[in-house]
Amino acid sequence: MSDAAPITIRQASPDDASALGHLGAALTRLHHAFDAERFITPGPNLEEKYGRFLVSHMESEHDVVFVAERAGEIVGYVWAGIEPKSYKELRDTAGFVHDVLVAEHARGHGTGERLVEAAAEWLIAHGMPRVMLWTAEKNDHAQKLFERLGFRRTMIEMTRER
Repeated sequence: MSDAAPITIRQASPDDASALGHLGAALTRLHHAFDAERFITPGPNLEEKYGRFLVSHMESEHDVVFVAERAGEIVGYVWAGIEPKSYKELRDTAGFVHDVLVAEHARGHGTGERLVEAAAEWLIAHGMPRVMLWTAEKNDHAQKLFERLGFRRTMIEMTRER
């Protein structure tokens, strides 16, 4: 696969389940490496389970999954959805970027930015007044990307283990 090949952002389909599963499993492992007590432990068949999980969200009118494809290979994805008003989180209805990951070998070409922007555009087109996301405390690279895209810090999650 050539780095010069163009990257296409498109809405995912159930046929992308295997590739999405591998990327989602990589996201899970990355977060577990950041903080093994906070994030779920990757278990058996994680790729298959995550692929099914993302495909299940493709069936919802309130969720969207986009993929980044280069030379026939899925090299990234984003999953976003519409979240209702939450008194628990003290926020009104919002669009929420749940997952975004670009395969390590495909980074450095603006793919993450394009995926987040595709999700944000979809959410705004569906009437969302704001787009929110969470990021792992130790994920400096992602935080810099989100700040470049105009996201601002609004909450800090804190965890205490028993």
